[in-house]
Amino acid sequence: MPDLDAWISAVRSSQDRFASLVSPLDDDQVGHPSYAEDWSVADVASHLGSQAEIFGLALDAGLKGTAAPGIEQFQPLWDSWNSRPAPVQASDSVKANEALVSRIEALSEEDRARFAVSLFGRELDLAGLLAMRLGEHALHTWDIAVALDSSALVSPDAVDLLIDVLPATAARAGRSAAEPRTLVVGTVEPRRRFTLTTGPDVLLTHDSGTGPVELVLPAEELLRLVYGRLDATRTSAELPGHEVVPELRQVFPGF
Repeated sequence: MPDLDAWISAVRSSQDRFASLVSPLDDDQVGHPSYAEDWSVADVASHLGSQAEIFGLALDAGLKGTAAPGIEQFQPLWDSWNSRPAPVQASDSVKANEALVSRIEALSEEDRARFAVSLFGRELDLAGLLAMRLGEHALHTWDIAVALDSSALVSPDAVDLLIDVLPATAARAGRSAAEPRTLVVGTVEPRRRFTLTTGPDVLLTHDSGTGPVELVLPAEELLRLVYGRLDATRTSAELPGHEVVPELRQVFPGF
């Protein structure tokens, strides 16, 4: 796991990108479709805003040694965000996310070291919490970015960090293939090697072998594949093994 400063820097960078994309949009533009199915730009912003507040509650719990928030705390936040007009969802989300990131940046060394929370079935230190937040924030920010510019990519600093914690995400996101297989997947930028098993349990594991690689993807594309965002128009089809990608899209339908 990279050090905390790297995670904090990437979370900050993702927030700055999100703010730079959303803040200039007018009332009509925030109602335009995002990449996320059935969600407008404002809907994505609203989700990130409510989640910023939920992660703020998780931050409280991890610092105070209290129970993590649950659905009884989540629902009023969701209701509040859902009730806001689209332009307000967008502007308030920028503020809520800024408040969370600024708070994380201000944590003392003692706070960083003692943080621990049980959240969504996982025991997390502060790096684990930030990894969870960065995965959500960076990919949803891409949902907005690519709706505004079809050539947009997930931020490279987020990719560099998230690629190494992708196995845990794949295990949660994957759905068993109708005809399971195991294949070796290699990435570039950065270079990594994984073994992917597509059922009955979906497993992505780091692979230290030196044998043939059956599928090659930019790391950014493997990240989007696992998060359900690698459609046929946004993939490097000239790299080896891409005939299996449509099958893998069924394994990773997105969330």
